[in-house]
Amino acid sequence: MKQDPTTQLSSRVCDFVASAQWTDVPVDVRHELKRSLLNYFAVGFAGATDPSIEIVVNTLSAFAANAQAGLIGRSERTDVLNAAALNAMSANVFDFDDTHERTVIHPTGPVAAALLAHAQLQPLDGADFLHALLLGIEIECRVGNAISPRHYARGWHITSTCGVLGAAMAVGRVLQLTPQQLKWALGSASNQACGLVETLGTMAKSTSVGNAARNGLLSALLAARNFTGPEQPLEGQRGFLQVMGESPDLSCITEGLGQHWEVQGNSYKPYPCGVVLNPVIEACLELAHQEGMQQLLHTELVAIELTGHPLLRQRTDRPAVTTGRASQVSAQHAVAASLLKGRAGLAEFSDAVVQDPAVRALGQCLHFIDDASYGIDAAKVTLQFKNHASVSRHIAHARGSVKHPLSDAEIEEKFLSLSSAHLNPSQAQTLIDAIWQIETMPNVAALMQMAQVSPRHP
Repeated sequence: MKQDPTTQLSSRVCDFVASAQWTDVPVDVRHELKRSLLNYFAVGFAGATDPSIEIVVNTLSAFAANAQAGLIGRSERTDVLNAAALNAMSANVFDFDDTHERTVIHPTGPVAAALLAHAQLQPLDGADFLHALLLGIEIECRVGNAISPRHYARGWHITSTCGVLGAAMAVGRVLQLTPQQLKWALGSASNQACGLVETLGTMAKSTSVGNAARNGLLSALLAARNFTGPEQPLEGQRGFLQVMGESPDLSCITEGLGQHWEVQGNSYKPYPCGVVLNPVIEACLELAHQEGMQQLLHTELVAIELTGHPLLRQRTDRPAVTTGRASQVSAQHAVAASLLKGRAGLAEFSDAVVQDPAVRALGQCLHFIDDASYGIDAAKVTLQFKNHASVSRHIAHARGSVKHPLSDAEIEEKFLSLSSAHLNPSQAQTLIDAIWQIETMPNVAALMQMAQVSPRHP
């Protein structure tokens, strides 16, 4: 007889987290975890010295309890809780982080930041780290599956609201919490779940991602001291799932638990923007490099049709943005910049390019066509001209998506590019090699030592 998925759901989740065995994890799943971690460090370096991170570092430094933990791409050290928050924020600043396609959760940042911060307080070997990372990602994404798509559509920033649960479970596993203590940790974490889509495109966006790492870590530490919580933090009448979801599908949380791993639904972005823009940019770059296209764009363009999943319009219909940060979630900017510049790196999502008159003018030509048959990794861009035939490019599965993944070498290239302002090539390669060989590391705190930089002098 099939068990009712609503029966003692929180208990079943916590029993799984407490009893799961690393030896049961397939080799390909272990490898995907390493890819996720390599991407996490890459994007952490990218955001390390962003003005928003500078502000938060300078603000929190006055309240730091000690200097136990390091920060990716920075020389400062701070306390463990603040380090978890800051490293998660850095990884999220440029929207360059990994994406669980079914939910659009950026799963690794909140969980890895919490675990790596705690590893600088209590030694943690590589295999145990990877297993805890896997379990944290698994729970945050399965909870996300249960409340998607309405949770995000209502305006909750799902990386933050579910990430705090993943961080709590991951650190709870490292602390060897009992199932009861894990349940208490879930209670504290669910009580601190917040984050609003309204903040996308602003500095405020990443604060809730930082809080997810910090508060998940705190929830586990409190539970280790028998700080109690509700018996049904997930499925209770006013628990996380009922409050955060609309008719949540609880079977998503337990069906195939321990057999199918959600990290295998993870993807890695080749461009620093919202994931739904990846196929759009890919199409535009292919069009931009067609012979004679630049002349047509400047003299003949009448309209740009953008066809994609309704979420594409809902999240990226942002005309006339005024900052590089806001451009990361603007289809108008992404289309115009990638068509005119023929590239789509960090520089193309900067304040300077946002203010380019040609980019702003071209963005005004865009209009959306919603098509629910498209996946979030698909899009079609059609350019209409005065005296020439229209041209289109359809992307069925964007580069970087689960069905068209970045190779290991491409993720390494991303790491080398994004870390180059902080590490020399030899230092970067040392860290890359350490991540691929992490299962043999006696203490993963060494990764954070490799990721720190020397103080900068005027």
